[in-house]
Amino acid sequence: MGPLARAKQWARALKQDVLALWIAARDPRTPWYAKLVAGAVAAYALGPVDLIPDFVPVLGYLDDLVIVPLGILLVVRLVPAPLMAEYRAAAAGRGRPVSRGGLVAIVVIWVAVAGIGLRWLRQRGAA
Repeated sequence: MGPLARAKQWARALKQDVLALWIAARDPRTPWYAKLVAGAVAAYALGPVDLIPDFVPVLGYLDDLVIVPLGILLVVRLVPAPLMAEYRAAAAGRGRPVSRGGLVAIVVIWVAVAGIGLRWLRQRGAA
């Protein structure tokens, strides 16, 4: 198997795991702390916007290549293995949902960062 085929297989597995996290975040059998992380990772990964837009050189894809896989790894460690296997099986037959919560969270972060930046600029200008 060549590198391109391995990369495609890895990307498919990531997509399926994100759906599995989305399911885990809604299942009452999932521990609360795992639900919290699973919900955050799934909302971010399924949201229509990124924290760092993809057009930003290097950093734009860094979140997709690092943050999401690390979040998935963390949730996989927090959720009991039999439940995670069940969630992955359920995710295999599902379509991709869209996370409006993820959109709201990212927009709130952008607005907060912009507000902090403007405050910092005003303070520098007054000094």
